[in-house]
Amino acid sequence: MAMRTNSRLKKINANGKPVRHKMHVKKGDTVQVISGKDKGKVGEVLQVMPTTSQVLVKDVNLKTKHIKPTAEGESGSIERREFPIHSSNVMLYSEKEKVASRICYTLTEDGRKVRMLKKTGEIID
Repeated sequence: MAMRTNSRLKKINANGKPVRHKMHVKKGDTVQVISGKDKGKVGEVLQVMPTTSQVLVKDVNLKTKHIKPTAEGESGSIERREFPIHSSNVMLYSEKEKVASRICYTLTEDGRKVRMLKKTGEIID
């Protein structure tokens, strides 16, 4: 089955639906940026976009956006806002140990599948 891409660079599968990538981060996770201009910054994931494999992290990848006035007599504005970065450029971050780590999936005593940081053994979910 051939994959196509639409105008917004989202991959489309044979059924015409966007391909959803598996993400190692979820909304609300604390992550550290590991590459790019904001390398080393730590922030919370505000939004996850599985169709483009991107995440929106608080106070990371800030850009200036010029806003046009919408009503008559209203003035335009300039605001700083976060823009998405690729999910491969972030790693989960342990607040206790102050270290970034990969994750693994493990089962708890009661049989739940949870995410765990490999370096510290800290359970996230």
